[in-house]
Amino acid sequence: MRSPHHIPTHPHPYDIQNEPHEPSEPHEPHEARPAPPTTHRRSGRRRRRGRFTGLPFALKTVAALLVSAAFLTLADRWAVLYAEHRAADTLKDRLRLTAAPEVEIGGFPFLPQLVGGRLDSVKVTVPDVAADRVTLAAVSATAHDIRLLGDGPASVRGARVPELHGDALLSFADMDRELGASQVTFRGVGRDRVAVRGTLPVAGHDLRLRADVRVARDGERGVDTRIGGMRLDIGDLATYRPGSRASEGLHLTPGSAAALARQTRRARAVLAVPSVVRALGVPDATVREAQRSDTALSRLTGRPEFVRQVMRLNLLDLALAHPELLDRLGLDPALLGALSHLTRPVLADRLSLGFQLPEPPSGELRLRDVRVVQDGIRVRVEGSGLAVGP
Repeated sequence: MRSPHHIPTHPHPYDIQNEPHEPSEPHEPHEARPAPPTTHRRSGRRRRRGRFTGLPFALKTVAALLVSAAFLTLADRWAVLYAEHRAADTLKDRLRLTAAPEVEIGGFPFLPQLVGGRLDSVKVTVPDVAADRVTLAAVSATAHDIRLLGDGPASVRGARVPELHGDALLSFADMDRELGASQVTFRGVGRDRVAVRGTLPVAGHDLRLRADVRVARDGERGVDTRIGGMRLDIGDLATYRPGSRASEGLHLTPGSAAALARQTRRARAVLAVPSVVRALGVPDATVREAQRSDTALSRLTGRPEFVRQVMRLNLLDLALAHPELLDRLGLDPALLGALSHLTRPVLADRLSLGFQLPEPPSGELRLRDVRVVQDGIRVRVEGSGLAVGP
């Protein structure tokens, strides 16, 4: 019989340390075993893939073609820029220009044109072209179907231009430089007329200038200008019109002639010159009486025809014999010599806007449709059979 206080000796089912030991195999030395592969959770981060990995093959092919086309286009444009630069330098040397022209080669693509030896179109703009005594602001022309001369694309020696069209401009803004004055303006007043207004320095005086220029084509390569209404105003005292007719020369203005008739001292000084008296057609007895009596002088100078007669006097002719006459009239005697040399041909040449286009080394260059526009004189240019190079 078991005692009521008997404690069972069987181990508790969960008491591991009290479990009986099973016989083990002979002890083996400890060896490191490889760690099991670690698995990392991606926590939302995806593996990076190629940019075109998910694209269909056809779409990849199109993208590749577009990239190739872009590189080819870039290469073609670089070739155009290089060819334009070389052509500009060649034209400057061959045509003896003061500045390199602007060359723009048209048509796309360019490289096949170069290989074929023909260009669709070339636009050339030449600034500051010398044309006789004036300078053209710009000559711009476009040529088509240009044939290149050389043994290949890398050895182009020149070009043949079968036909060319463009225009040339003589700018109003450049006219004062040609005239040698800084206060002269040119303004178009019609299809073929230009009004010239401003000042012209003569013998230290700035004389007011007025002239009208008529523009017309002169032959195949020139523009002719005819100057009319040339006039130089010396303040309000006198007006000079170059020429030999009765209405030309140096004459008092209406206001100055009327003032002379009212000024007793100046009137007597003018009537003291015999050539003036003869030009006025006044009898000698009347002049002698006017010199002695103020009343007789007022009666002579107060007549309306006296002012008109004084205005008809050519002071240049009279002053050559009596240089003191200009001084008596309040004019600078230094103007006498300067105005006597400023003849109609001389002044007309200074105001002339005519020019001739330079003759090309070969072929023909012609002017067409000459007209006055807002910014100058513009003419249409045509050419044929032109050549650049050998």
